[in-house]
Amino acid sequence: MSIKRHSSRSAAAEVFAALGDETRLLLLAKLCEGRRPSIAELTEGTKLTRQAVTKHLRVLEKAQIVHARRAGRERLFDLDPVPIWEMKEYLESVGNAWEGALGRLKMFVESEKS
Repeated sequence: MSIKRHSSRSAAAEVFAALGDETRLLLLAKLCEGRRPSIAELTEGTKLTRQAVTKHLRVLEKAQIVHARRAGRERLFDLDPVPIWEMKEYLESVGNAWEGALGRLKMFVESEKS
């Protein structure tokens, strides 16, 4: 049950916390469209202010899920799916461990009934 790039628990917690907000999930969905949007583009079609979007993007950047780069006067944002894949793998390994433990418990309970 290892977490590759996000080897520390606090780094993993940052990724989970970043993904635990509805607004940030909305921003991630926009970033999944394949282009590198600006803050203005990420704000379009929402009731969010640019300041609010910037705040949420900072959380995603801190968790290394999003990276910004300058293009003239604008900052364009890219999604880095690696931290999300790593968390998915981690959750799958935890799930597998629990399934194994529950299977052993079931076998124990059934053997005690006999």
